[in-house]
Amino acid sequence: MYLLLIVIGSLCAVSLGCAAGKEPDAAGKQSGGGATDWAGKSDAEWRQTLTPAQYAILRGHGTERAFTGEYDHKFETGTYACAACGQELFTSETKFNSGCGWPAFYAAKAGDRVKLTQDVSHGMIRTEVTCARCGSHLGHVFDDAPDQPTGQRYCINSVALKFIPAGK
Repeated sequence: MYLLLIVIGSLCAVSLGCAAGKEPDAAGKQSGGGATDWAGKSDAEWRQTLTPAQYAILRGHGTERAFTGEYDHKFETGTYACAACGQELFTSETKFNSGCGWPAFYAAKAGDRVKLTQDVSHGMIRTEVTCARCGSHLGHVFDDAPDQPTGQRYCINSVALKFIPAGK
């Protein structure tokens, strides 16, 4: 019972800190507060924090159906953050319409915001993109965008992202 109260209290503190405009930095620390151990979050904690759709993709390495995501055709100025931990990952300046059915970016935001790992699931060799802070699955990156500055297409699930309009 005592452990349950600690877990609930911790989740409330994190939620209140973010709601008060205290976004976590790249190390998971909130301004004026302690650190969140994103890697140490239990499966039960992730299920409480995320919607079922977010959990299936971010923690279950799923993929949303093509052309169904909220951000596929969104081109407003702003930043795209991890829906699980809030780390800023991509900017609208690097977003482009690839026609693939998912939001596409030619580069991640500067720094070690994303982690790239070889993915050999489903009989393919791909490069998985995960959030470097919390380890959540975001999508995949492909070298099939020769008309873009990097030649890369970060194909990211909309449900894995949270859009932050410029100036917010």
